[in-house]
Amino acid sequence: MSVLEIRDLHVTVETDAGTTPILTGVTLTISTGQTHAIMGPNGSGKSTLAYTIAGHPKYTVVSGSITLDGEDVLAMSVDERARAGLFLAMQYPVEIPGVTVTNFLRTAKTAIDGEAPSIRTWTKDVKSSMKALRMDPKFAQRNVNEGFSGGEKKRHEILQLELLRPKIAVLDETDSGLDVDALKIVSEGVNRAKEQTDLGVLLITHYTRILRYIRPDFVHVMVGGRIVEEGGPELADRLENEGYDRFIETPADATADVEA
Repeated sequence: MSVLEIRDLHVTVETDAGTTPILTGVTLTISTGQTHAIMGPNGSGKSTLAYTIAGHPKYTVVSGSITLDGEDVLAMSVDERARAGLFLAMQYPVEIPGVTVTNFLRTAKTAIDGEAPSIRTWTKDVKSSMKALRMDPKFAQRNVNEGFSGGEKKRHEILQLELLRPKIAVLDETDSGLDVDALKIVSEGVNRAKEQTDLGVLLITHYTRILRYIRPDFVHVMVGGRIVEEGGPELADRLENEGYDRFIETPADATADVEA
């Protein structure tokens, strides 16, 4: 079993207004075999958490820690984090002109495993995963995400997930921009990867619709850069019905607190 531990994480980002705190004390533990959903309104820090785990240079960790099986993730470079077993499915996958999907996937697999996969086995695995994700085989020879629709980009992210077989996957709003059919296909891919490898999943989303297909073990509500409530799948249902208003302090609330 592998464990990703986040302890009292504080993160800032540089903006036109200066140094801005984004995460203000996030604590979270994710083990392989578990699915955790993080939900919250826009600007609550969900994507910042995802990119901080992955090692995006835009974000500065002020204090706190992230460890994977006891190893200091924050001391690792981005590629070292990937080789250690961390995976990020991006909300907005980028295009890589001049690099075909085939070359990208095999190069990534070689870098992670330390040796190139057998051509015969690898080709079979790629074709099988693409078929399950209902991806046209011609996509294998296209440049990464170049000219892909939003749904095709998301399916390619899950193709990587299935083939690279990480320990912990962070899925940053993988459901955004997907129609019902694509959402179901992508969700089936995540569930398939979890069944095959005992994957641990951190699923970041605004909405509960993806949680109908990827059932979480734990749901965490993030507001103002920290987790303000935790529970089981029933918490997601409550959020669907009630929204986030009860977690957000309005100006009137703040005034009342001062007057009190």
